[in-house]
Amino acid sequence: MATEAAVGPADPAHARIPDTAAGGTVILLNGTSSSGKTSIARELIDILDGTWFHVPVDAFHAMRCNREIPDEDLQAEIDRTAKGFHRAVAGMAAGGNNLVVDYPLSRRWRLLDLLDLLVPEDTVLVGVRCPLAELERREIARGDRQLGLAAMQYGEVHSHELHDLDVDTSLRSPRECALRVRDFLPDRPRPTAFETLRRTLRELD
Repeated sequence: MATEAAVGPADPAHARIPDTAAGGTVILLNGTSSSGKTSIARELIDILDGTWFHVPVDAFHAMRCNREIPDEDLQAEIDRTAKGFHRAVAGMAAGGNNLVVDYPLSRRWRLLDLLDLLVPEDTVLVGVRCPLAELERREIARGDRQLGLAAMQYGEVHSHELHDLDVDTSLRSPRECALRVRDFLPDRPRPTAFETLRRTLRELD
C-alpha cells in the first residue's frame, strides 16, 4: 500500500503543489449492463504497464447513503451522480493518473458532457458489445441486476456508432478482450473517436 513520504512543516516541498507533467490516459469501456465491462477492466489493470486505476460508476452509486429515494426523484439522483462521476474522472486524469473507466453511455447527454470534460487525444473509447439474448441470459444468471436493464440500454449505448476499438464478450473472454485493448494502445490512430465525436456531435448540437 502506498504511503505518504514524511516531510516537516518547514520543508518547502510541504507547501508546493506537485507538478503534473502530462494528463493521464482514460480507457472508457462503454457497454450495457452485464456486457462484461467490469471484468475487462479488472483484467486490464493487471496487464497494463505502469499504474492504472479502475474507476467504475457503480462505486460512486455505492457511496450514496441508504436513505430511500422516491421514484419521482430517482432519475435526477442518478443524473447528479453521473455528472459528478464525469468530473471526478476528468480530475483524476488531469492530475496525471491513468484510468480504466467502465460506464454505459446510455443517455446522450453523458457522452456530450464527457466530450467537453476529457482530453480527446488522451481518451480511448472502447465499445464492449454482446448480443441482447446473451445479455438477458447473463442478467438472469447473475441475479444481482435489474432484469431488462440491458435491453433498455441496448439501443442507446452505441448509438453514436464510433469507437476507437470494439470487443465482443460473447466471442472472447475478458482476458482476451483486455489483451486486444492493451495491444491497441501503443499505435492507436488519430484522430481518436473522441476527437471526431467532439467535432461532429457538437456541430449537430
